[in-house]
Amino acid sequence: MYSPLYFDYNATTPCAIEVVEAMLPHFHHDFGNASSNHPYGWLAKSAVEEATLQIAKTLGVPANSLIYTSGSTESINMVLKGVSIKMRAKGNHIITSKVEHKAVLDSCAFLEDEGFEVTYLDVDSKGLIHLGQFKNALRPDTILISILYANNETGVIQPLGEIAKLAQANGTLLFSDTTQALGKIRLDKVLGLVDFACFSGHKVYGPKGIGLVYIKNNDDYDVLPSFIQGGGQQKGQRGGTINTPGIVGIAKAIQLVYVKLEEERLRIQALRDQLEEGLLVIEMSVSNNNNTPLRLPNTVNVSFEYVDGANLLSGLSKYIAVSNGSACNSALEEPSHVLMAMGVERSLAYASLRLSIGRYTTQDDIEKAIKIVTLEVSKQRENNILWERR
Repeated sequence: MYSPLYFDYNATTPCAIEVVEAMLPHFHHDFGNASSNHPYGWLAKSAVEEATLQIAKTLGVPANSLIYTSGSTESINMVLKGVSIKMRAKGNHIITSKVEHKAVLDSCAFLEDEGFEVTYLDVDSKGLIHLGQFKNALRPDTILISILYANNETGVIQPLGEIAKLAQANGTLLFSDTTQALGKIRLDKVLGLVDFACFSGHKVYGPKGIGLVYIKNNDDYDVLPSFIQGGGQQKGQRGGTINTPGIVGIAKAIQLVYVKLEEERLRIQALRDQLEEGLLVIEMSVSNNNNTPLRLPNTVNVSFEYVDGANLLSGLSKYIAVSNGSACNSALEEPSHVLMAMGVERSLAYASLRLSIGRYTTQDDIEKAIKIVTLEVSKQRENNILWERR
């Protein structure tokens, strides 16, 4: 069976064979419940503790700062709703940006319905928040700031250093969705800046259904209230049977991506630049992220004038797996909210492609992708009378 080229690594990644092999014993042989008080449970608990120590060592954080979830969407809900509930006595104001992942925006909408006030920061044409506007938005009753570190659609990296300084001076907690950055760039400094962060296993060649919340000051296990009640697992911060295979899997995946992190970053960045340059040769193509000083090494976002975006994606789908934004928005017919917030014209936002590359992308894949997209854009324009009259 013919398999299209895969250029959607920001949506999900294939689970590495080494990760699958590490997980397999915990499905059948070492299948115990980590909360059970017998040898099967002890073995599972030991596997979880070992995996947690491995993740902590790799990321350079304390082991007790990590709480396991089902993925970044749950992690985001846990932090935003948990902090808001706990800090409500201090204030009810939250700051975020217009280019956040939908999990953040939808959680903020929920909190608005609960009586919280949310300020949504604008971004410039590069996708960066205005630090002046951010500073002006801070108030004595601002209890939480949620700023995406690396954008999942454009790869743009926000200036968290400056944001953290202002947040700390205001006495406000800072949360950053770091899901897309993990495994692509180092996060040591970032995790030292923020109070909360989140990760998802399936973005780093690990299994789906497992994620993490990082809590900077979690010594007393009272920073966040219990998000899911039932059983008191994970010191009462997230109840429910612990996903031992998933935890072992995400630990192995994170360990593997850090082995050659810098070497792989340079390789992927070179491929990204080659892909971007090839696509921008196409007449009246526009990059939505190459004018940004800091961005992920694997993400290309390009728009094509005089092209219907839906037809373009449909035509490409036989040959190459790409998207026009976040996978979480794939059912929506609206253009990317990220590109719209950046001031991209609506017609161009509709006609945009996000191509994200990863571990198994080769130079041959890049060359093929450039040819496929070039031909399909040309084909789409042949049927557009506006293209003929341009």
